Amino acid sequence: MSTVVIVGGHGKVALRLAAALTERGHTVRSTIRNEAHGADVERVGAEPHLLDIETSDAADLADVLGGADAVVFSAGGGGDGSVERKRTVDLEGSLKSIEAARLVGMTRFVQVSAMGVDEPVADDAAPAWRAYVEAKRDADTALRDSGLDWTIVRPGRLTDGPGTGSVRIASRLDAGEVSRSDVAAVVVAVLEDDATIGAQFELTEGEQTIAEALAALR
Repeated sequence: MSTVVIVGGHGKVALRLAAALTERGHTVRSTIRNEAHGADVERVGAEPHLLDIETSDAADLADVLGGADAVVFSAGGGGDGSVERKRTVDLEGSLKSIEAARLVGMTRFVQVSAMGVDEPVADDAAPAWRAYVEAKRDADTALRDSGLDWTIVRPGRLTDGPGTGSVRIASRLDAGEVSRSDVAAVVVAVLEDDATIGAQFELTEGEQTIAEALAALR
């Protein structure tokens, strides 16, 4: 079993991921920026580590990553419409996490991104949406160029429905939705399968089991 650090550990995907990992015997450290979120993290079996990705630097994050086997970047600036937080969280948070992994000699890095961020943004798009797409796209580019053992998971529209274990995975997919529980299950499968290193794929609900979908991707 391994030790996994989740950056953005109080997010809805992250909490489901921590629960799924601990159920399989992995140790999970989850970063949180609000001490009050610690109880939620502990309830799913993870260790809370107080760290604000916006105000901390890579060295601070390296203290949390030390001795771990993998990191999952699942942080996001949220839907508050803030253009600035898309840059400071979604992009700069990822860049700091990549640098922290290098500092401690960790190679395995999984990033939860978003579907369609390589597509052009409409001229009339809201500024916050444009900033979000650009931040996710640039973070993915930086990770692909990092030299780490990366995997990038790009889910479609996220729902809070129950996980079904039935998904569709491909480098490009038509727009669709997927439950946060199924995203978490896919990330667990990715972490446990080194054959997914170097893979970037989109993810929606579908007809295949997670194992079948990942095998077909290879």
